[in-house]
Amino acid sequence: MEMIAAAVSIGIGATLLLDLWGVFLNVAFGVPLSDYATVGRWLGYMPAGRFVHASIRAAPPVQGERIIGWIAHYATGIVFAALLVVICGEDWLRHPSLVPALLLGIITVAAPFLLMQPGMGLGIASSRAPNPSAARLRSSPPTPHSVSAFSSPHGFWHG
Repeated sequence: MEMIAAAVSIGIGATLLLDLWGVFLNVAFGVPLSDYATVGRWLGYMPAGRFVHASIRAAPPVQGERIIGWIAHYATGIVFAALLVVICGEDWLRHPSLVPALLLGIITVAAPFLLMQPGMGLGIASSRAPNPSAARLRSSPPTPHSVSAFSSPHGFWHG
């Protein structure tokens, strides 16, 4: 039970840090905030067997897409944190170190680059996005996925 609570706490904390990083990028550099309604739309089409779109923005909206997207965003953070907890074990929870969390954070960049962005019609690593550099900045090292690693050793879980 402790490991489940840890994964939930670390996952929510890491995802919150990722969102705060997005706000920082928006305020400091004008990088648009992530639109989780498009994630919800993409996920909303999956039960009907549609996994790839030419452009997710051109697809008709799905009822509740914004909340679906936000829930999926935080659920993904929890799943990635659970993976970290399972790989590193209870000892890591008692004595966390930055390296495993940082490595997993960097590895998780593969999910948006290779699955989500191509499925939404943006190409691998957002190569077909209107501004590929800005899209990559939101989801590549040393940015959000590695910034989120700081949640685990610095206070979101005290087992």
